[in-house]
Amino acid sequence: MKFLANALTLLVAIAHIGILVLEMFFWNHPVGQRIFAMTPEVAASSEVLAMNQGLYNGFLAAGLFWGLLKDRVDVKVFFLGCVVIAGVFGGLTAKTSILFTQGLPALVALVFVLAAARQSSRDLI
Repeated sequence: MKFLANALTLLVAIAHIGILVLEMFFWNHPVGQRIFAMTPEVAASSEVLAMNQGLYNGFLAAGLFWGLLKDRVDVKVFFLGCVVIAGVFGGLTAKTSILFTQGLPALVALVFVLAAARQSSRDLI
């Protein structure tokens, strides 16, 4: 159970590195424009905002990597919770698909992290 929880958390972290790269480096590029369905004008006018968003996604990934490397359930729960909230907010305010591409994977990972932690605490008794 713990292996699966960590694997899912790792996938969420890797996804956020991918989002960082897209938002910080490919926003105003044909690849980013195609992925985010933007015109070159919209991409150019929002490039700095996208870089800021990308940086925040990098912080989320860094927190998840930290939780994985230090085997800290509390850190994983905090950062996965942040990703779930960001996914819900993005899904409601920006694009519905964010709820499924960002929020849902983080929620699934969070459920597995909590289940693995519960199982570990029962194994100690």
